[in-house]
Amino acid sequence: MKTILNVIWLVLCGFWMCLGYLLAGLLLCITIIGIPFGVAAFRIGIYALWPFGYMAVERRDAGAPSCVGNVLWLVLAGWWLALGHVLTGIALCVTIIGIPLGLANFKLIPISLMPLGKEIVPTDQPFAAR
Repeated sequence: MKTILNVIWLVLCGFWMCLGYLLAGLLLCITIIGIPFGVAAFRIGIYALWPFGYMAVERRDAGAPSCVGNVLWLVLAGWWLALGHVLTGIALCVTIIGIPLGLANFKLIPISLMPLGKEIVPTDQPFAAR
């Protein structure tokens, strides 16, 4: 079932959201200071491409620098990407078939707003990162 949902997701919105994350990552990698943010954007872009079967978990060892980085991320790229998830989530929830895909879009909003300090793991191993 995860594979079917991932393929439908890829066709309807996953490819476009991944392109948004890749564009944000490329723009953020222009400066040396933005490289960690660009890497986070690439990581989330892959997650946005194929989200079913994976989940984001908190990293216990993240610390205060990830909090400061999340504030910078929110200002630079996070709110644009979260807005994309909100709009595509609402558009997908209009149809009955799109409701699980819309919910997956809403699931991606917290990680698109504050990605630093989180790790993406398979759903069958949610405690592997802890």
